[in-house]
Amino acid sequence: MAALLAQLAAAQRARQTEASGVPAGCVAHVLAAFGRKPAAPRKAAGPGAGARAGAPGRGQPLTERELEVLRLLDAGRSNQVISRDLTVTLDTTKKHVSHILAKLGAASRSEAVARARELRLIP
Repeated sequence: MAALLAQLAAAQRARQTEASGVPAGCVAHVLAAFGRKPAAPRKAAGPGAGARAGAPGRGQPLTERELEVLRLLDAGRSNQVISRDLTVTLDTTKKHVSHILAKLGAASRSEAVARARELRLIP
């Protein structure tokens, strides 16, 4: 069973359509129950290959900047404070937050933080 789950996790990382219906977080939890860690996602080749981190399980992974914003959301920071801390406009911060919510399938900031913890994107 663990071997099949590992194959499913690999298919998800390769974005194969037959694996798209199973949330990546579920596969990771079941693999953990077997005492196995899912393999780390492979880095994509080409420009911006290092710009993505983690696989939220819903579409695209979060960018490094979105992970920064997520950490600040976890710390309870407002959009205004995040904008100031990251030296970006308020509109840019709002866009990052909306991307995070969409990628994690969350309806609120607190739900996004909880989902990110489930997926071990943040401690």
